[in-house]
Amino acid sequence: MSKHPLLEGLNPQQTAAITADLGPVLVLAGPGSGKTSVLTRRIAWLIQEHHVPHHRIMAVTFTNKAAGEMRSRVEKLLDSKLRGLQIGTFHSTCARFLRRDAQILGYRDNWVIYDSDDSQRLIKAIVADLGMDPKENPPRRINNRISAAKNEMILPEQYQAMSRFDERVATVYAAYQRELKTANAMDFGDLLLNMALLLQKSDERRKDYQDRFLAVLVDEFQDTNTVQYQLVKLLSAPQQFVFVVGDEDQAIYRFRGADYRNLLRFRKDYPEPAIVLLEQNYRSTQTILDVAGAVINNNSNRTPKNLHTSRGQGEPIALHEAADEQYEADFVLEQVRKLRESASIAYSDIAVIYRTNAQSRAFEEAFIRARLPYVLLSGFGFYQRREIKDLLAYLRLIYNPDDRVSFERVINTPARGIGKKSLQAFADWVTSEDLALSDALNKLYYDDHNPLSTAVKGKFLQFVNLLATWTEMAQPGGLGDLFQHIVKQTRYDLHLEKISQHEDEALDRAQNLSEFYGMLMKADDSGQTLHDFLDERTLYTTADSLEEDDDKVRLSTFHSIKGLEFPAVFITGLEQDNLPHRNAIAEGKEGIEEECRLFYVGITRAEDHLFLSYAMQRRPFGGSSINGISRFLADLPAHLLDGSPLTLAYLRQARAVAAPTQWEPRHPIFERQPKTIAPPKQSIAPANPAIRSQFAAFKAPQKPMLRIGSRATHKQFGGGLVIGIDPGGDIVSVSFDQHQLKKVFAEDLTPLVE
Repeated sequence: MSKHPLLEGLNPQQTAAITADLGPVLVLAGPGSGKTSVLTRRIAWLIQEHHVPHHRIMAVTFTNKAAGEMRSRVEKLLDSKLRGLQIGTFHSTCARFLRRDAQILGYRDNWVIYDSDDSQRLIKAIVADLGMDPKENPPRRINNRISAAKNEMILPEQYQAMSRFDERVATVYAAYQRELKTANAMDFGDLLLNMALLLQKSDERRKDYQDRFLAVLVDEFQDTNTVQYQLVKLLSAPQQFVFVVGDEDQAIYRFRGADYRNLLRFRKDYPEPAIVLLEQNYRSTQTILDVAGAVINNNSNRTPKNLHTSRGQGEPIALHEAADEQYEADFVLEQVRKLRESASIAYSDIAVIYRTNAQSRAFEEAFIRARLPYVLLSGFGFYQRREIKDLLAYLRLIYNPDDRVSFERVINTPARGIGKKSLQAFADWVTSEDLALSDALNKLYYDDHNPLSTAVKGKFLQFVNLLATWTEMAQPGGLGDLFQHIVKQTRYDLHLEKISQHEDEALDRAQNLSEFYGMLMKADDSGQTLHDFLDERTLYTTADSLEEDDDKVRLSTFHSIKGLEFPAVFITGLEQDNLPHRNAIAEGKEGIEEECRLFYVGITRAEDHLFLSYAMQRRPFGGSSINGISRFLADLPAHLLDGSPLTLAYLRQARAVAAPTQWEPRHPIFERQPKTIAPPKQSIAPANPAIRSQFAAFKAPQKPMLRIGSRATHKQFGGGLVIGIDPGGDIVSVSFDQHQLKKVFAEDLTPLVE
């Protein structure tokens, strides 16, 4: 009997997931287990075998690029264009729904979306308006608190202050929401929160959406937060035909509010869901999978998985110890060249991963010196460029003249003689008469009575007239012309020359504008409206813009590399206080386990070649530090490694003696510390010459020597056990009682007599 076409080439577990009955289904998918194929074929199966109309299916993933690929695969499987099939990110999906229904929540049709930079600008202005010290109330920190509150569905009036700073956050949060509403704007958090509130408050709209979507599918479920989880519950009720795919071991976005425990909540909220475990890996060699398993097995609150592959055992994992970050970068360069020459691996098939963005500097400098191509996946994105932000602000203000953040960005960009005093006079007028920004601009346009001086009014009127002209032009098919008029009438090209420090920078900025113009022309060809174009741009991510044929080595943080795969992967900076990061260590078990998941995600990006490295010394921020190696390295099976530096052997020895279980706080090396024997107290020599001569025969006690197995103290790190001494004797490896394994200078240690 032949297999169903949608099930060809699948293993039994994948088949079980795709063909599961309608109802709640939980798929726990290990890395490289073909979850995208399972999701797309499940959608096709629902349409073809369960006869669910495609327009009654909603699928959610976490990047626009992944959503596009999913749609393309489903249409290819069914050999049909599926207009009305709802596939997108949580944010883009909610934005699309709110375009229709935001009026129910009090928004006008032309509302706009603020990105994180816009939000911080507005919060900065509010902090100043409230007379708060910006140093004590950093806009970024306040914005993070507000975003976290929205992720948990906490409204301003529900925000509970646990500190004085929280009290100020509560004040700013309330003012921020009022300003957003006045500007007819939503930030990213509002897109999700407002949609959830709409579904909760309006029985009619909730029923409409629940009737419309018979089946709901969610990818990367471990990365959902509280509001996203509630959206899934609300949209999938009452039929509960919900299909979620996730993996606790790949949950690495806790700092964004993601909560992998939603996988556990799913089991409780949906009684007796069908649970399928995907363990066969199609990406990596067995050696890479065994190393990954050894790392993640220490974590709690996870479903154990036996990752296996038919790709063979593969080569050992290379482990390298470098003297400092420059030597580490040189090692990476050398291996990249070898991969390129001996294995014919393209640059774009190589990834270099690190924990923090600051670590990219050494690699960038090395690649530049060697003239090897590279690209930063977590670098400064196209849509964060100054000139692109400026032009987007012009377009947003044209679309929504109540947009305060965009107005303040462009009113004097390029400079048109509107200084702080003029802006303050305008702001005082708007505030005193409680005007919407659009109303104030209209009063100027129609020359209605206002308190502004003739000079100030003239400066603003010139801008208002331009804005009115551009608004008339903002029609589908005319966005490219609109762009050209803005640039020409504001002389923005000359402005770019003025703000650029050299010709190459000016040329780069001009090329960015040319690229942006090309995008507007493409939007014209497809008949996009201005608000469609703005929504797409605001919800765009760096990962979405990565070109497949861009043959450059990828430099990336762990967080930015997730979802990608490469034949060769370098994981660098494997040092204590870096991975796991010191901030995570301070959080205790939960923080360390997330760092462990970061390492696991990095390892499982590799298909064939995996290189691990650490530097014994780094020079961060102009300083210098001698590092201990990451505790995670002690869990790597020695027989799977190519190279076992002496420092790792010391770490294994210390961990073996301590025999720790999982990631718990530091255990002493011994249960009972070696007893320190104090030298006898010095007594006064007796006067008798014969007795004095006997005392003289004794030599003064010598300073105890450092040796492996002895104890010593360090003024910064406290007491510890010496477990290694470099051949020169200058650097000593010590397993400190409170700070894990570190390398320190011998001269900074005081031996303890035993």
